Amino acid sequence: MDEDIIIELQNVRKTYKMGDVSVHALCGIDLKIKNGEFVAIIGHSGSGKSTLMNMVGSLDLPTSGKIMLDKVDITSLSESELAQWRGKKIGFIFQSFNLIPTLTALENVMLPLMFKEISLETARERSRIILEKVGIGHRMNHLPKELSGGEQQRVAIARALVVEPEVILADEPTGSIDYKSGLEIMGLLSKLNKEEKRTVVVVTHERFVAEHAERIVELRDGKIIRDSKNHEFDFNNIKQK
Repeated sequence: MDEDIIIELQNVRKTYKMGDVSVHALCGIDLKIKNGEFVAIIGHSGSGKSTLMNMVGSLDLPTSGKIMLDKVDITSLSESELAQWRGKKIGFIFQSFNLIPTLTALENVMLPLMFKEISLETARERSRIILEKVGIGHRMNHLPKELSGGEQQRVAIARALVVEPEVILADEPTGSIDYKSGLEIMGLLSKLNKEEKRTVVVVTHERFVAEHAERIVELRDGKIIRDSKNHEFDFNNIKQK
């Protein structure tokens, strides 16, 4: 296996049973993502892009095929082993932010560290530094309801970064915020990719989001129909917010 590959899917298939009907969400996906890449996964609703993201993030396992995360076959791990490996390697950013409403921004960012053998003082300091890095340090003692959508998404990014993951997975990260805030969030993810060499994988149906990626993977009916560099990709068929 190529030493630079952080994620590899080999002939991945995912079938969901809905009563007597089988829905084929992914139909033999082969995909390699290198360390430090910025990849956008695009496609219309029902194309399989969210299912693919769940596979890449090991939130779900394939019906068949193999998924390698940093050279470890995650399809062979137990649930507890999988949770530990995922926690070490991946930081998640969701469209709905998934912040705990009763916790401050700082406490939300500290939360993933509470499951590790880290002192409260160290967790608080590390979280404070990360919040400063994403430009929301001045709001760290506010509850989510006191923050704008863009500010909440920055907190969510800080929470993903605090565990120092090698891969950042963002599922429609601009879907719940306005266009200007969306541009700021994508600029932040681009900066993390370029300056810290973080691998970033974004699922989106928005053209302005996909344009920030260096590589575009397009799905249709559970299959990859295009996989190309940004400058070679025709963006005309992607929805613009």
